Amino acid sequence: MVVNDIIQKGKQMMEKQMNLGLQALELEFGTSTVKKVIENVKNYKVEVPSWVFGRFGGGRFGDYMPPGAARDVREKLDDAAIVHKLTGATDTVAMHILWDFSDDGMEGDMAVVEQVAKETHSRGLKIGAINPTYFLEGSERGSLSATEEHTVKRYINQTILGGKIAGEFGNKLITLWLPDGSLYPGQVELKKAQDILFNSLYEIWQNIDKDITILIEYKVFEPGTYSTLLSDWGSAYMGAKNLGDNVGVLVDMGHHHQGTNIEQIIARLISDGGKGGFHFNTRYAADDDHAVEPNGEMARIFYELVAGNVIFNKDPQKNWAFMIDQCSSRENRIHALIHTVDSLQASLARALLVDQSRLEEFQKNDEIILANRFFNNATLNADVRPIIWAARQEKNLPFDPVMAFVESGYQQKIEKERS
Repeated sequence: MVVNDIIQKGKQMMEKQMNLGLQALELEFGTSTVKKVIENVKNYKVEVPSWVFGRFGGGRFGDYMPPGAARDVREKLDDAAIVHKLTGATDTVAMHILWDFSDDGMEGDMAVVEQVAKETHSRGLKIGAINPTYFLEGSERGSLSATEEHTVKRYINQTILGGKIAGEFGNKLITLWLPDGSLYPGQVELKKAQDILFNSLYEIWQNIDKDITILIEYKVFEPGTYSTLLSDWGSAYMGAKNLGDNVGVLVDMGHHHQGTNIEQIIARLISDGGKGGFHFNTRYAADDDHAVEPNGEMARIFYELVAGNVIFNKDPQKNWAFMIDQCSSRENRIHALIHTVDSLQASLARALLVDQSRLEEFQKNDEIILANRFFNNATLNADVRPIIWAARQEKNLPFDPVMAFVESGYQQKIEKERS
């Protein structure tokens, strides 16, 4: 009884803080703007990755995994369902073919896909982006660029299967990340490897229905340290432009040199008018795969997405795809995912508060500092928590989904069951 009283009192205090905060935001940014932002935050959806819930990513700490890791795809889906229940924003789950749709870890199996699809729908979820798995056993000498014809053919066939899965069971999206590269000069013929890769992509594209979107991901390094075939947005863009209108570029926060202006990359890709997508995470050193934080960079990224009209566009074909791709070893994975959703909603809200017409006036008048300060008032300084809370209240969701998860007892349950 005492615990319930404390919870109820805490909820009342947050509601009071929410109402006062909304009043302050409305005074600064306008009532209609704040209401529109609340509505958009309510409607924002982002995919969660199935692999974050499983026994993956523990290499930096030997065999250590956060307690309660899922042992199979069904338990992954159970965990995904609790995240969606608490956030209301994650009803689709991105899948990896050889982790989620395979019995032997070498080939995808449509019978497994059908069973996983049933399990997914039974939990109120949907299968999202399909990821061919190029980086497991057999890809030591490359995947789609390997000099061994049987290796290339294996991965081409797996990707074509991914397109079939995406069309029949997913959201008509496949995303491609390759580990292909080299450790030392002379190890591979760079042009030859590039040619094999682009020929492989062309064969894949020819054999996948054109209503399937293909997003090509890039990464500055890993595992190759001397060369990486798809090392930046330009190389991924080349691969996409060599194919068709259904092929675009996938941006991952961790896949860049330190200090790269990711907002500029987004602006370039949007300006071109092609397909695009995002793998959200945070990095401090390289490809850390940490949970997203609601920082200035993330708000600026969302500003470019909003200004470029590739989010909440009335034509769904023009919207980018938004997925989370994180899997850090030391943290509670479910805490981290819910925290990421919370951070993405905050970053989106800040971006939506920017009055583009007023900002344009500062830009036209070459008021450099005034433009920057006006922009930062929304993207850095605005306390948007009341907006997030209001959006959650309207959807009958907990104000703080991380604490709601802690209080649910779900973590203790899975640790006991999966020990």
